[in-house]
Amino acid sequence: MTARTDSRQRFIDAAADLFHTQGYHATGLNQLVTAGGAPKGSLYFHFPGGKEQLAAEALAQASRQLNDALAAALAHGDIDAVIDLLVTNLTESGYERACPLASVALDAAGSEPIRTACADGFESWRETLAQYLRAKGVAAERTEHLSTVALAMVEGALLLAKTRRDIAPLRAVADHLRTLLEQELSR
Repeated sequence: MTARTDSRQRFIDAAADLFHTQGYHATGLNQLVTAGGAPKGSLYFHFPGGKEQLAAEALAQASRQLNDALAAALAHGDIDAVIDLLVTNLTESGYERACPLASVALDAAGSEPIRTACADGFESWRETLAQYLRAKGVAAERTEHLSTVALAMVEGALLLAKTRRDIAPLRAVADHLRTLLEQELSR
């Protein structure tokens, strides 16, 4: 059973990586099979729904991993720690790896399983930010709005940083979010 589990996980890991850097439509089945290191029949054995099912599971995994990293950064730091994490991921990948969901969300949102996986991922990140804001003393009724604004700002900054190959948009967002949080706490 371990070999089956290992090949399934290899497919998920490979798909998460490929979708992160290439998007959904630019990633072909043969590429997924090669990167997963198992026969094509194995892909369909583990993912009867094919590429779409594999994508949804890979996105869910990538989302959980980033959410865990966000929660850890916020637990040991502040919004700057989150931005530092994102800057490191982006620059160490040669500006290839920004948000693990964004390119697929834009590319394949017509697929309900993929749209749902992306929406769930974004919502988990928003909720992690909301928990951080509540812990910092932001009024509970404001945290949903502010965490949505913060997530949208960071996602936009990641897109700009990736396309410009420059981390300045992320630093600008960090400065603005810091100011926004200070204003909220002084209410």
